[in-house]
Amino acid sequence: MDATHRMVCQEDLFNPLSSMGVQVSFILVLSHFFHLVLKAFGQPGPIAQILAGMVLGPTGLSNIKAVRDVFFQASAADYYEIFGFLSRIIFMFLIGLETDFPYLLRNLRVAGIVACGGAAVGSVFGIAVSFFLYQQFEEKSSKFGFFFIIMLILSYTASPIVIRLAAELKFATSDVGKLAISSALINEMSCLAVFNAILALRSFRGFGKGIFCAVFIASVVILNKYLASWLNKRNRNQKYLKNMEVFFLLSLVIAASVIIELEAFNSIVSSFIFGVMFPKEGKSARTLMHKLTYSVHNFILPIYFGYVGFQFDGNNLWKLSNVIIVGIMVLLSIGSKMSGTLAACNYLNIPLNEGVFLGFVLNLKGHADLLLIGGASKAILTWSNPRAYNLLLISIVINTIISGPIVALLMRREHKLFSHAHTSLEYTDPTHELRALACVYGPRHLSGLFPLLSSLSGGHTSQLSPFLLHLIELLHKRRTNVSYHELEQDELSDDEGYGGNDVLEVHCAIDAFISDTKIFMSLSKAISAFPTLYEDVCNAAEDLRVSIVILPFHKHQRIDGKMESGKEGIRTTNQKILRHAPCSVGILVDRVQTGFSSFSHLLVSDHVQHVATLFFGGPDDREALAWSRRMISHSRINLTVIRFVPTATTIDAAATASSSDDGVLMALPSLRTTSSETDNTFLADFYDRHVSTGQVGYVEKQVKNGEETVAELRDIGDMYSLFIVGKGGRGHSTLTTGMSDWEECPELGTVGDLLASSDFNISGSVLIVQQHRHQKKDLTDD
Repeated sequence: MDATHRMVCQEDLFNPLSSMGVQVSFILVLSHFFHLVLKAFGQPGPIAQILAGMVLGPTGLSNIKAVRDVFFQASAADYYEIFGFLSRIIFMFLIGLETDFPYLLRNLRVAGIVACGGAAVGSVFGIAVSFFLYQQFEEKSSKFGFFFIIMLILSYTASPIVIRLAAELKFATSDVGKLAISSALINEMSCLAVFNAILALRSFRGFGKGIFCAVFIASVVILNKYLASWLNKRNRNQKYLKNMEVFFLLSLVIAASVIIELEAFNSIVSSFIFGVMFPKEGKSARTLMHKLTYSVHNFILPIYFGYVGFQFDGNNLWKLSNVIIVGIMVLLSIGSKMSGTLAACNYLNIPLNEGVFLGFVLNLKGHADLLLIGGASKAILTWSNPRAYNLLLISIVINTIISGPIVALLMRREHKLFSHAHTSLEYTDPTHELRALACVYGPRHLSGLFPLLSSLSGGHTSQLSPFLLHLIELLHKRRTNVSYHELEQDELSDDEGYGGNDVLEVHCAIDAFISDTKIFMSLSKAISAFPTLYEDVCNAAEDLRVSIVILPFHKHQRIDGKMESGKEGIRTTNQKILRHAPCSVGILVDRVQTGFSSFSHLLVSDHVQHVATLFFGGPDDREALAWSRRMISHSRINLTVIRFVPTATTIDAAATASSSDDGVLMALPSLRTTSSETDNTFLADFYDRHVSTGQVGYVEKQVKNGEETVAELRDIGDMYSLFIVGKGGRGHSTLTTGMSDWEECPELGTVGDLLASSDFNISGSVLIVQQHRHQKKDLTDD
């Protein structure tokens, strides 16, 4: 009633809601302007948005009386408080939705140690400086409350700013970026949990309220699970939920947060929990992320960060004593985060440059710490001196203004730290996370893709992060503003391929895949003409830092088993991706009628998929074998490695021919070359780890020439449902002599082209793998 009375009865020049609208508009305009200017210097968006607020605030334009009368209405603070509350709920809920919870659980120890390192030292520094600040501010409030707030301010990290900074500077998908985001989330949730625990333990009544809020949060989480499942089934034939259903879900989250706030607890943690525990599979989560992402990133967060800068009042810095206090707080904040984070990184054997970077990232503030010194702390502290509040707020803003540019500078200097490192599978530990980007043009390509991905996640040690990129051809002569894949069934003509609403079918297939395999897969779209579509794929692979890109073959299998060519643009795109991809590439030839067709086969206990990896030698075959070793732990996969080696007479003949014909024939894998030594070392390690233990079958086939190789391949053509082979650049190897004479698709390599041919009648699907290597290395390899 008090807030309502103030908003209605204050004598303002005009409606304060209009004042807030004008202020919000100015913040958005100025933040975009500053972002355009500062982007050239590598500065991220949150810094520009905070600066925009500072320009409009008491330090800048609000020094002018006419501007101050507009922006500082008597009852405007209540509107700002309500807007800030709703904003915090929505973007923390979205952050929870976007959080990679399985990664967070897998790396909980490392991220927790890094987060606790900086927080622990910050707490010690906070206690030390609190005695000095309490005297300087001449505070008359509770010493415990004051000390506690100072400790939290120095310990705290603002995860929303860290996440936006990581997204702006494009280090969110790097190893150090994911560790920074996870540590920031753990730090923020821990600080707020401690704050809420102190509120609950102040009295027996407060403890009862705490128990009630915990039970209430768990109840809402369970309710969301059932509600999301019901909405998914209700909208089975729709791409997204209806707007009213989205509004109902958000209203439930907001109402629950309001109830928690009414119990005198902070709702940031609960909003995050609602998001992170919300079922990620199905249309509900996808619709919420689709609806919220754009509005949050382009409107809510810029306004929120702008309002942080708007509260900055530089007029308090005219006194030397105030400058000293702010300087002490800033230096202690940076020092505590740097020392604590470096100590934790030293314990975890993390390199020094990564530790310095993490220290500055975790020093970003400007979210819940503003609440801690504001209204949220009223239960344990009432500021008797407004100077204390203003100086602490200034120190928080300056911390972020300093740390943001330093993070951007470190990124430019430490380029290798954030470069795309895991570009191939051979040099990646099979127990480490595998990030794979799968590309499809329509639902047809999913039938072979899903079993391929699900086969990589059979064991508890397998860590798979798949991403699906739906490639859509941009047609230049369309009369509507809707692409073909968005058309309804009745809008399609009979000559538009296999038709249907491809986007809807892809979404439904992904939902079914996630539900059956519990492997979360994120979906994005790339809409472009075929000549430039490869750029979208390569850029996505670079941004997501994937180790391999999986492409569909441009041919598909007919009912009679023959392979029929599709659009030539698909083949051209595949060829360009093979040349320009920043990582390894795999092309899947899917024989949907007879091959590795349905991922449900892998989930049936009495059905085993027989997979063969063909090894001739070279980096591509090693990459194919590296892919295969990730399938070993799947209980429904029976893997056999088949190595083709030349006979003794072939080796002697090749050596003689090599010396007499100036090396027309390339060195065979058995000869003592660098490539063969690497092959033998890699195979020996694979044999010791997997073959000798009985996990994998191993067969060697001795052949004299390409004709015998073809005969051996034909003999095993019906024995396996999937063949994995490297593309290879085998030149004039006697193992494949003559096989390239009828080569139809050179981008598949000699053996891959043979296995994909309709004339070579085999029943299994084929995965052709090309290892990523730099251009200079490409000239000498193979």
